[in-house]
Amino acid sequence: PAVAEAAVIGIPDEKWSERPLACIAFKRDASATPAELNEHLLGVGGFAKWQLPDRYEVIDAVPRTSTGKFWKLKLREQFPR
Repeated sequence: PAVAEAAVIGIPDEKWSERPLACIAFKRDASATPAELNEHLLGVGGFAKWQLPDRYEVIDAVPRTSTGKFWKLKLREQFPR
């Protein structure tokens, strides 16, 4: 409930080749810890522990293209590792 929007990108990983990085924009005056976010993802069903992001990055807003879609390329440039 604290998350306004989120996008997940793959970042390089030595062991697994690629792992998820979640970029989170919280609602105004809201927050959550990585442990709380993981607990939520596991509780909604459909997520296994190995699918949880290794890292969460807090951002002001997810960048968007001119058509309003999430611009993941900008996130990959911002968080290369």
